[in-house]
Amino acid sequence: MVKQKSIPLCIVLSIITCGIYGIIWFITLTDDTNTVTGKAGTAGIVAFLLTLVTCGIYGLYWAYKQGEKLDEAKNAKGIISSNSGILYLILSLFGLGIIAYALMQDSLNKLA
Repeated sequence: MVKQKSIPLCIVLSIITCGIYGIIWFITLTDDTNTVTGKAGTAGIVAFLLTLVTCGIYGLYWAYKQGEKLDEAKNAKGIISSNSGILYLILSLFGLGIIAYALMQDSLNKLA
């Protein structure tokens, strides 16, 4: 069961905690997306550790794949979707990962 989260609250908590809540948000986004799609993907903690080990390169791949997974879930429920993976990748490349997280959370909130 995926719970809806308040996007502004998640952003504020990420800023106040100097990114620690952002890590938790990253992990829960990954796990919630796996739950919504019904496919066994990389677990949230594993995705975070891979991002650390690869100095952020895996995080770019993760952002793209999250977009693809969310688009598949939207299409399965009859919601029109665009190619979100490219958008999330571009946002992450330019250091705007928190905006990508917010857009992912918005999609998850709609699917929950």
